[in-house]
Amino acid sequence: MIARMSHEPARASAIADLMRAGRENSRLSMVFRYAVADRLGLTVSDLECLDHLADVGSATAGQVAERTNLTTGAVTSMLRRLQQAGWVTAERDPADRRRVIVTLRAERAAELEQPYERFAGRAKQLIEGYSVDDLRLLVRHFDHLQALYLAELDRLRGGDTA
Repeated sequence: MIARMSHEPARASAIADLMRAGRENSRLSMVFRYAVADRLGLTVSDLECLDHLADVGSATAGQVAERTNLTTGAVTSMLRRLQQAGWVTAERDPADRRRVIVTLRAERAAELEQPYERFAGRAKQLIEGYSVDDLRLLVRHFDHLQALYLAELDRLRGGDTA
């Protein structure tokens, strides 16, 4: 018990450092996303939509709305703008004509990836020095954070302010 108590200030300090580092990482990530979007002549919501489509191939307008946390009306306007700019195609779902299937245009994918290339290369160099156990810890950490974010988004979308 005494040994544990002697570690409590060190643990509290380490937790505070981790939380501070996480907030700064989140802030810089958002600043970076805004800069990438600006470089491509897009909004951050546009970029989130295109990144999602690059990951999944195609999605319905409803899935894009959920992913970007936008209303269906805002997504409709965004998709129309992205389609006119040549970023996406939007086709009626043959199985359900009420749904629209949105796809990133293959010829624009490289343009979307270009602003990330230098960062991705440097991030790869950074993690080269991590052990397999370190990498697994980081994956678990990010998986847990994603679950927390999704739970909080559900709570916020539901109007729960507690």
